[in-house]
Amino acid sequence: MTTDLRDHLRAEFRWTDPGEGYLVSDRSGWWRSPAILAGLGDGLADLFRAERPTVVVSPEVTGFLVGPLVARALGVGFVEAYRAGARLPIAEPMIWAEVPADHRGKKQQLGVRSQLVTENDRVLVVDDWAATGAQARALRSLFGRTYIGTAVIVDECAPEVARELTLRGLLTGDDIEP
Repeated sequence: MTTDLRDHLRAEFRWTDPGEGYLVSDRSGWWRSPAILAGLGDGLADLFRAERPTVVVSPEVTGFLVGPLVARALGVGFVEAYRAGARLPIAEPMIWAEVPADHRGKKQQLGVRSQLVTENDRVLVVDDWAATGAQARALRSLFGRTYIGTAVIVDECAPEVARELTLRGLLTGDDIEP
């Protein structure tokens, strides 16, 4: 990971006030920046390249943007992790995990097509942000010993959670404080 990528990520990030007494993260500048898009796949892949992942799994929605960039950088495939109830059911066998309460206190389920991840895979979970580690924990429960870790752009997890989940980030919450 280069310092330039971290600098670009910080420069294109904003906190916005929707007028409800709290700030909301605005990551849209990341997706608009050609420099960030060019470096993000390799930057996140480098956090786990030595562990030799064979597949990247990412939760919707923003994981669907970041995950394929990392998969391409690693030369591996990509598998989507869907939220239950977000659309019409997928007409294929799925495996599901309950997501413990996320950063909003909301419980969800994440599922992947069961035939797309095998016991011989080395699964890297990729997402844009980890505040509590809830989604990474749920996906780890689906993959067991094939799970090698989680790569994120921003890691706001407590250090013990990051260690437990083998979670690594390009930035920490302190890097983008309001």
